[in-house]
Amino acid sequence: MGDGALSIRLFEEADLMAMCAIWNEVVEAGVAFPQEECLDVGSARAFFSSQSATTVAVCDGEVCGLSILHPNNVGRCGHVANASYAVSKAMRGRGVGRALVSDSLDRAGQLGFKGLQFNAVVETNAGAIRLYEDLGFALVGTVPEGFRMKDGTFANTRIYFHSV
Repeated sequence: MGDGALSIRLFEEADLMAMCAIWNEVVEAGVAFPQEECLDVGSARAFFSSQSATTVAVCDGEVCGLSILHPNNVGRCGHVANASYAVSKAMRGRGVGRALVSDSLDRAGQLGFKGLQFNAVVETNAGAIRLYEDLGFALVGTVPEGFRMKDGTFANTRIYFHSV
């Protein structure tokens, strides 16, 4: 980031092209998101609008990351949130993910959720694991071979939880 300006805000229509590019970059890498299909602006609009909250990280005036926040499950389990994060490859390692996760913890509480749970953190995603553990997420368990990598191999997934 040039002057270090980073802010998190709810997404706007004008953000959708940048959001698609960042989201699709993660999907196409095939090592973190379970999704296999990329988004276009129309499907992105529907998907991001259906979340409890969708935010963007803005770095020096440009969208450089995003998050989605929604119930982890329905009904009697709907009080626990789930979230996903995507940071543009060029901006990774600069605190954007930390800002997005911290913001979603705050938003989850504001929206009435009691906790934030991650169901499928791929065990090879060392950066995410370090970040979540540094922010106080507790490792709940491991699912053996819970994720099919893009190359067809399998990796364990970790389940994390944080009260809000």
